Amino acid sequence: MSSEKPRVGLGIIIENGKGKILVMKREGKHAPYWSIPGGKLELGETFEDGAARELKEELDIDVKDLQVIAVTNNLKTYEVEGVHFISIILLVKGYKGKPKIMEPDRCTEIKWVDPSNLPQPHFDASELGVACYLQGVPYVNSPS
Repeated sequence: MSSEKPRVGLGIIIENGKGKILVMKREGKHAPYWSIPGGKLELGETFEDGAARELKEELDIDVKDLQVIAVTNNLKTYEVEGVHFISIILLVKGYKGKPKIMEPDRCTEIKWVDPSNLPQPHFDASELGVACYLQGVPYVNSPS
């Protein structure tokens, strides 16, 4: 039995007020997957502070009024990569700045999409988080 424990990830759903959410095409170890913005929670951070930090680092936008809306258990990623994450999904409806790629080694494209028609392939945590968002529930089971 492994002594490793699940890690905590953050996923942030950004609405544009027109029914679309922002997704990113990942590069590097998460290529070729699309996902909502996010990253890892650092020690001592609140979920909201971690999400705000990730959005500043990845997209150079400032946010406030972040709301935790769901939690995901990312078992598909565990099966593929051998790393188990539990992700906290947050929603933000307003931000300052224009989203732009700040880490080109980690992201090659950003775009606004209909959340019910996500680009594929799509990252497990992001897909589950958007499913929760669309269904208005805090958790959905991972497909077997």
